[in-house]
Amino acid sequence: MEFTATAAKTQGNGRGLTKGPAADSRLKMLAATMKRQQYQPDALIEVLHTAQELYGYLDLDLLVYIAHGLKLPPSRVYGVATFYHFFSLKPKGKHTCVVCMGTACYVKGAATLVKTIEDYADIRTGETRADGSMSLIQARCIGACGIAPAAVLDGTVVGNQTPASIVGHVKGWLENGSDRAA
Repeated sequence: MEFTATAAKTQGNGRGLTKGPAADSRLKMLAATMKRQQYQPDALIEVLHTAQELYGYLDLDLLVYIAHGLKLPPSRVYGVATFYHFFSLKPKGKHTCVVCMGTACYVKGAATLVKTIEDYADIRTGETRADGSMSLIQARCIGACGIAPAAVLDGTVVGNQTPASIVGHVKGWLENGSDRAA
């Protein structure tokens, strides 16, 4: 595919599509996924999932590569990638904290949880700390209303969170390098 070389040339900062031999095999695996789907535009979400699994996140050059491969406008691919919470356009931290902002969680203090984490970890929602140790994300609803306010810490749903309990988890990540609260 002619676009493969073009996409690789456009990424000159050492990340994404041109990161050594591993990138070549990842790009080949992504191309194989598109070929297996017969380059059908309705395979977009599956192709994006594969790309995210291979690269960890979806950078803009990768989205353009997918758009060309599936013969879709880049704006559509970008729109789908930004619509679904699962997809990330930036690298994620070693640990991920997702705070539910659904109605039940919000009423029971989710906004206070977010503010507490932001202040303690010196991070803003939607960002990853400069040291790559953690990412903070808000979700519209995680479907755990009965245990509100809830958060998802490294893939594990934890409920009935207080500012002290959630800082305990974050403190464990940042100060001890562990996966559990100190």
